[in-house]
Amino acid sequence: MQVLALANQKGGTGKTTTAINLAASLAALGKRVCLVDLDPQAHATLGLACHAEEEDSVARLFLDGAPLTSLHRSVPGGFHLVPSTLGLSEFEQVAERTLGPERILAQALAGLEGRYDWILLDCPPRADGVLCANAVRAATTTLLVVETGAFALQGSLQARRLFEALTSDLGRPLALLYLATRFDRRTSLSRELLVAMQARFGREMLDTVIRRDTALREAAAHGMPVRKLDPASRGAFDHDALARELLERSRATLAPATRTRVAVSPSVSAPPWRAERARAPSTERRG
Repeated sequence: MQVLALANQKGGTGKTTTAINLAASLAALGKRVCLVDLDPQAHATLGLACHAEEEDSVARLFLDGAPLTSLHRSVPGGFHLVPSTLGLSEFEQVAERTLGPERILAQALAGLEGRYDWILLDCPPRADGVLCANAVRAATTTLLVVETGAFALQGSLQARRLFEALTSDLGRPLALLYLATRFDRRTSLSRELLVAMQARFGREMLDTVIRRDTALREAAAHGMPVRKLDPASRGAFDHDALARELLERSRATLAPATRTRVAVSPSVSAPPWRAERARAPSTERRG
């Protein structure tokens, strides 16, 4: 079971949009997926037109020890959601009086082994909080979602240091990947920042880039993943490509060291444009 924590040190990066649409794309590939909304603002919950009561919220896990299997529900897109409510903020207030509060989620997810192939954790924008600590410690991989805007590179480096500190006692290195979002090839800032991220993060930088697309905003307004509202949109194409790249990477990680990596047909896995490491992204290849 893969556990992917989608995180950043600030809001407005497209993290929740990625979480919702990646979950739908993985489900469309036949994977059993559960999205856990760990943000008290409940943006993933609202983005899937889910209106949960406090007794049905993920807050019940952290405050009362309720099992996640009693909290999940089916949502548009063919996957499960564990919804959030504002009541989750209460846990942040009482956590300092709780023994091992940062370990609660990892223990709960252990009970889901065999039920799901992928668990996606949508973290709150406060990267130094106890909810984000739970997610990063429970995750097999942390996906740092970075908007291709001003100061994004500096912010991602700060977040990396913070996440490394959060997992320093786990006895394993932090598995971290970077995803560029809200990319606009028409602006020099987006192009230059993407090149800088590729140079700085190397293999940890995903090839897939999530482009700006009004269809993503429209889908959120309709309470559904973009591939249900507009499957031919750039947003749907980009998230399908992201799902395939993550599956490819997870297979390569789990494969024996002697196994030769099998090439995947470009028609299956190629994102709208795979920015070449040594070339400027002005060579975009349209999907």
